[in-house]
Amino acid sequence: MKRATSQDAFRCPVARSDNVTYETSESQVVPEAGQPSDSRDRLRWSKVPEVTLCFWIIKVLCTTVGETAADLLNEKAGLGPTGASVLMSALLAVVLVVQFRSSACRPGVYWPAVALTSVVGTLISDNLADTMGVPLETSTTVFAIVLVVVFVVWYRRERTLSIHHVDTTSRESFYWLAVLFTFALGTAAGDLVSEHMELGYWLSAVLLATAIAAVALAHFALDLDAVWSFWIAYVLTRPLGASIGDYLSQPTADGGLALGTVVTSTLFTAVIAALVIYLSVIRRDVAEPEHGSGHTG
Repeated sequence: MKRATSQDAFRCPVARSDNVTYETSESQVVPEAGQPSDSRDRLRWSKVPEVTLCFWIIKVLCTTVGETAADLLNEKAGLGPTGASVLMSALLAVVLVVQFRSSACRPGVYWPAVALTSVVGTLISDNLADTMGVPLETSTTVFAIVLVVVFVVWYRRERTLSIHHVDTTSRESFYWLAVLFTFALGTAAGDLVSEHMELGYWLSAVLLATAIAAVALAHFALDLDAVWSFWIAYVLTRPLGASIGDYLSQPTADGGLALGTVVTSTLFTAVIAALVIYLSVIRRDVAEPEHGSGHTG
């Protein structure tokens, strides 16, 4: 019998059973002696959507909006890097409060939080590079280290990095920290690669899509750990979405299609909204909590 994987980063949702044995990285955590138990506050399922094809499509669209919206606020709206960062950070804080207070995964809250995190992560990276003059090599290294630290602390505390067990306030906090720094890292690393290799937007997108396909192949064919497959792909989708956004929005003289940041941001936001409404109606990607389960925060 084929062994069930703990977190299949590219699978369609299937019915779950309490009798299924999962991998160590996603096994149910039993608090050690002396550690406080939050089992009374734990949801039956995760507050992160099931990872389906729709999940990855919306994720890439959110990263594209993160790139174009950051440029729009920074340049077209005249807010500048600092003003745009303050505004979007405030909006993100409001949405995250709603997300944390929700007792289940709600696409209409979760995906706006991802989109805003994408914008904020992009602005953090752009501020360091453009306003403070921090070299991309430095910011990429720092973001990578910070992300590793988040994963290490998350795992040492919770004994899992799986998005299928984002079912407590603590785990949800680590999850959103990781998401923020994947966007910041993806922005810095993507800019670094494009600046040094000068591939152009379209070729960069093809290269990144190939890298993501290689991760999927390594997961399915070579048994690459599902948790790490997910997070590697999650980082890579950030520069992929940025390349797509730049290709559509930038002038033809720079290798783009000259649609502009307003049109590109509006178009992709509309597609995201349509998909989120669809998911909210069918609820196929939402894992419902057990009846009577509680959740703090």
